[in-house]
Amino acid sequence: MFTAPQLLEIVNRHIDGLDFSRPPKGLYDPVEYVLSLGGKRIRPVLLLMAYNLYKQDVSKALPPATAIEVYHNCTLLHDDLMDRAEVRRGKPVVHKVWDDNTAILSGDAMLILAYRYLADSSAELLHAILTLFNETALEICEGQQMDMEFERRHNVAIDEYIEMIRLKTAVLLAASLKIGALLGGATQQDADLLYDFGIHIGIAFQLQDDWLDVYGDAEVFGKKIGGDICCNKKTFMLIKAIERADEVQRAQIEEWMNTDNFDEEEKIAIFTDLYNQLGVRKIAENQMDECYIKAMECLDRVGVPTENKQVLKSIISDLMKRKI
Repeated sequence: MFTAPQLLEIVNRHIDGLDFSRPPKGLYDPVEYVLSLGGKRIRPVLLLMAYNLYKQDVSKALPPATAIEVYHNCTLLHDDLMDRAEVRRGKPVVHKVWDDNTAILSGDAMLILAYRYLADSSAELLHAILTLFNETALEICEGQQMDMEFERRHNVAIDEYIEMIRLKTAVLLAASLKIGALLGGATQQDADLLYDFGIHIGIAFQLQDDWLDVYGDAEVFGKKIGGDICCNKKTFMLIKAIERADEVQRAQIEEWMNTDNFDEEEKIAIFTDLYNQLGVRKIAENQMDECYIKAMECLDRVGVPTENKQVLKSIISDLMKRKI
């Protein structure tokens, strides 16, 4: 079995060797640029890990793993543009280095490139993989739309939020695992269990990001703490706080959310204090733990030797420990 660092090295080496030299450079240079920024590349690594549960030669799963990573970065180009973000992984985003139209068109090209890499998958499994990928890509669009609509709403429910992060974040992790399993020769039951494992882990990861935005260490988290609070983002923390607040606390929340000119540190401190008063921190931690437990129950039922699953358990456990 390969370790996670070994698989990441394999993925990085493969992606670094992709050729985007065809004209016009204005279309492909942004593609090469965004892929050069690296990152954890957790999705292609998970695909290879799922494949490696059943087969040893992971090189045969590199084309679909590449497709997943290229597609994921396609969504980032478009997300950054919609969010008017300026930095991604410490570097200026594509629409800042080039322009808005380039970010749209190069993102579109990346989607098409993803299909090209997927087409190199096993012929007998291609229909199943494309069907799963198509449904996943559509669900991610649905999740993004829900997220944008939440920005204009005051009455977002926790169940709605969980569904949004399932669509926007979890389904691509789940699809990566299921595609890897199918290519590796897994049974349908194992492939479905790995998909469900990915769903629960994906939800847990997003809840963890919500938690880290309030209680994390900025150096470990990799971005400024309190950013979600300052922009009134509908996170698990905020939705649960509004749900549990009394009239006075709710009025305080609404007042701060409706104030355009404010001291960021003061707003972060006030919301953090409110979250502490309302027990939101512990509720979020319990929700994360519940998702993690459900995920591990799915993984335990996958029909391969326990020792083969240890690498997958370890990487997930390490990622969940970011909150500590």
